[in-house]
Amino acid sequence: MRSSSWLLSRRSATLRWIFGLALCTCYVSASAAQEAVVKLDPANSTVNFTLGATMHTVHGTFKLKGGEIRVDPSTGKATGSIVVDATSGNTDNSSRDHKMHKEILESDKYPEIVFSPVQLTPQPGHSLRETLTQKGTTQVAAAGVFRLHGEDHSVTLELTVQNEGNSGLEISSSFSIPYIKWGLKSPDTFILRVSDTVDLEIHAAAQSNQRN
Repeated sequence: MRSSSWLLSRRSATLRWIFGLALCTCYVSASAAQEAVVKLDPANSTVNFTLGATMHTVHGTFKLKGGEIRVDPSTGKATGSIVVDATSGNTDNSSRDHKMHKEILESDKYPEIVFSPVQLTPQPGHSLRETLTQKGTTQVAAAGVFRLHGEDHSVTLELTVQNEGNSGLEISSSFSIPYIKWGLKSPDTFILRVSDTVDLEIHAAAQSNQRN
């Protein structure tokens, strides 16, 4: 009798363990299914910048190095990053570019400019799930951390997300960076006076794995 009771007890414990494991697996699978992954395409993306000055306006470009954002469409919680290659900065002026990389960006030491979103909030009347699965254009506020010159800064970027269907997205954003306030050196000279903010404009092609 003791042997039978012990065997039944062990079988019951094993069944409870298997049932618990199955529940955990289902929960993890459901959580993974809820997550949307947006991957940026560097080859079809542009990063432009504009810097005002007393004598003329400087225009330049950076290259997008890569980007992947994971977001829960139901809560807006996000992880991942968008990475710009700081060493690729180019204004079509070799002496100016040398100074920019050597003295201001110090791109040898800080080769990446990174934005890491933590919360995505669509405009009122829209949802992230609709933004990722249905054709149309939606404004999305992306709160996160902008890392420049080795320092982190809390920012909220306003994104325009155009869903073209078939999981294709076009993401664009324009914003100003107070680079002097953030600790970078001013490129001012005795004659030339330069703005203390630089304007960035990003246009990125992306793919989402989210389906209807």
